[in-house]
Amino acid sequence: MNTGHVRTSARVILADGQQRVLLFKAHKNVHDHGQGSLWFTPGGGVEEGEELHVAAARELFEETGVTVDPAALGPMVAYSEGFAEVPGLAAGHYLDTYFFHRVEQHEIDRSGHTDWELQQLFDARWWTLTELRETREEIVPRPLADLAERFFTGRIPSEPIVIPWHL
Repeated sequence: MNTGHVRTSARVILADGQQRVLLFKAHKNVHDHGQGSLWFTPGGGVEEGEELHVAAARELFEETGVTVDPAALGPMVAYSEGFAEVPGLAAGHYLDTYFFHRVEQHEIDRSGHTDWELQQLFDARWWTLTELRETREEIVPRPLADLAERFFTGRIPSEPIVIPWHL
């Protein structure tokens, strides 16, 4: 997919039957771990010619082991875009797109992770809405608790919600 962005990502807000959201934790800077860490949803870069929902389903499987038909993801529910200088990736304009998917339960399977993901994603856990709201740790996207609560109650937007850029 060529959108004119340096990097377009397809991400999934993955919820389980206990109204929790799965997040991965990684260092903000792969070369300087002293810059802190952040938690974010499963997902990653969209490959050339790949449709967003196909990329989201592929990334979800690679990072978690969850298999989903791309059409079952439904519409994009949110997006965020802005400038970023991400160590190990190009500096420029980024577009993060989000889909919502629910599973009853799932044990994370990291066997599909790339070498980079195995080195940089050093934690994964399911978060409740209360935990998301009360944590002092950095969560991406920032309004994740509000988005998840909306989606848990079946309020899927007819147009994607624009969320503030996070970097």
